[in-house]
Amino acid sequence: MNSMKRDKFRDYTHDTLIEEREYGLYWYSWLWNLVRPVLIFACALLLVIGLVSMAWGKISAVFIDPVDPKDTTPITFTVASGDSLTRVSNNLQNQNLIRNRSVFKYFADFMGFGQKIQAGEYTLSRSMTINQIADQLTSGDGRPIVRNITIIPGWNVENIADYLFKEGAISDRALFLEKCRAGSEFAAYYYIADVLSAPNAAQRKYALEGYLAPDTYEVYTDASMDDIIKKLLSQTESVYKEPLHTRGEEIGFSMDQVITLASLIEKEAKTGDFARVSAVFHGRLRRDMTLGSDVSIKYVTGTTRMALNREDLGVRSPYNTYLHQGLPPGPICSPSPMAIQAALYPDEQFLSEGYLYFCSKNPDSGELHFSKTLAEHEYAVSVYAPLWEAYDRRTNAQ
Repeated sequence: MNSMKRDKFRDYTHDTLIEEREYGLYWYSWLWNLVRPVLIFACALLLVIGLVSMAWGKISAVFIDPVDPKDTTPITFTVASGDSLTRVSNNLQNQNLIRNRSVFKYFADFMGFGQKIQAGEYTLSRSMTINQIADQLTSGDGRPIVRNITIIPGWNVENIADYLFKEGAISDRALFLEKCRAGSEFAAYYYIADVLSAPNAAQRKYALEGYLAPDTYEVYTDASMDDIIKKLLSQTESVYKEPLHTRGEEIGFSMDQVITLASLIEKEAKTGDFARVSAVFHGRLRRDMTLGSDVSIKYVTGTTRMALNREDLGVRSPYNTYLHQGLPPGPICSPSPMAIQAALYPDEQFLSEGYLYFCSKNPDSGELHFSKTLAEHEYAVSVYAPLWEAYDRRTNAQ
C-alpha cells in the first residue's frame, strides 16, 4: 500500500509538474511577449527624455538662459524708431544682454513679438530671460528717446527742412515747407499772427521764415512735426524779449522788421562786421535808398555765385532790394541773436561817418570793404570782382 502511495505521488509529481510547468511557461511566455514591447518602449522613452533633457540643458545654457542670473546691474537699451527685429536682436547681443541673436529673433517671431517692439529707452539687465526682455520691449513702457538737432544761423526754411529730413526728425519735407509757407497753424504765437495780418503777407515766401530760431535743441525722436516747429518758434520768443522790444520801438522798427534786417546782416557778413553792415543798411534806409543787398537776390534765385550778373540783379521779385526800396517783405533766413542785436544797435560811428556801401574783399575769409560814396564803391568792385569770379570757378558756384 505504501508502495502504491509512493507510485501515485511519484506519478503526480512527475506528470503534474511537467504539465504545470508547461502550462506556466505558456502563460509566462504569453505575458512576456505582451510586456516586453512595453518595457522596451518605456526604456527607450526614458532614454530619449534623458537625452532631450540633457540636450535642452546644454542648448538653454548656451542660447536661452540669462547671460548672468546674478548680474542685476541696470543697462540702458535703446530701440530707435524704425528699428527692425534683426537690428534689435543684434544690439541686444552686442550689449551682452542675450546669448544668441538668432534664437531671440526666432523666439520673438514665433511668439508674435516681432512686430510689437516699441521704440524707446528700456532698463534691462543680464539676469533677464529672453522672454522677460521681449515682454519689456513690447510693453510700450520705454522712455522716449531724446535727440539733438542743431539749427545753424543763416539757414533758411528750406535748409532747415533738408536738415530735419536728413536727420529723420521729419518724414515729409514737402509738408514741413507747406506748414512754414502758410503759417496759419501757428498763429497762436503773436509774432506769427502779426506776420499773417501784415499788408505784405501774400508776398512772403514763407510765413515762418526767420522765426525758426537757430540753436541746439533736445527733441524726442517721436516728436511730431508741429512739436518741432513750435519748439523753434518758442526759442525766438525767448530771444526776442525786453529790452529788444523797447529798442525796436525807439528806432521805429517792428519785431518783423528787426528780424528781416537781421537776416540780411546774417547772410552778408561775419559776426565781427555785423554792426558795421547794420550801419550801412540803416544809413541807406534813412536816405530812402534801395538796400542793394546781394543776399536778397540769392534768396530768390537760389544762386550761390558771388559775382551776380545783370539777369540776377533784374529778377522780378519783391525780395529784390536793388529794384525795391526798403526792407524785403520778410526775413530771408534765421538770424542769430548777435545779428538781431546788430540790427537794433548799428555801429554809430560808421552811421555818423556816412558809410553807405560795402562789398566782399576776400571771399574766403568773408572780409568786407566799406565805402562812403558810389565812386569809391565802384572802384572797390572793379578791384575785387576778379576775386569773386575766381572764387565762383573754384567752388563750382551755380
